[in-house]
Amino acid sequence: MKSLTEQEIRASFVNCSKGEAKRLAVPRDLDERPWEHLDFLGWRDPGAPDRSYLVAERDGGPVGVTLRFPPSQRGFLHRSMCSLCLTTHPGGGVSLMTARKAGPAGREGNSVGVYMCTDLACSLYVRGRKIPDSGLRMEESLTVAEQIARTTGNLSAFLDKVRS
Repeated sequence: MKSLTEQEIRASFVNCSKGEAKRLAVPRDLDERPWEHLDFLGWRDPGAPDRSYLVAERDGGPVGVTLRFPPSQRGFLHRSMCSLCLTTHPGGGVSLMTARKAGPAGREGNSVGVYMCTDLACSLYVRGRKIPDSGLRMEESLTVAEQIARTTGNLSAFLDKVRS
């Protein structure tokens, strides 16, 4: 993913108003992000524990969505799998992230959801640059490039649902 500026990030959001995009918390460490290892930029809002944000490259430009998720309710022995990168996590490591749909459907209250890594580090898990809390990922026969393609395909399908 190419690096993004704060202005590019704020302008990318498709499922919130321009005022909401202007007020949301953008990471202060954009210069330190491992852009070359990211398929999307994802972060949690430090001021709102139930909010996250995701920005991905789509159709030649960045597309951002605001996400909400419930507080973790699962015990440590419960394991869940991310629908994007297929990494398994114990406890609250995977959350149902919901995004209000873009346009009139979103203004009517319609939303879509996806189970994804609560820390939004799918890109780093797939590349082996971050180890899940469980200490390991399932062994796969796919190459890392194929896993990256699968992850970005799953993300694209989710973003298409948000924008449709």
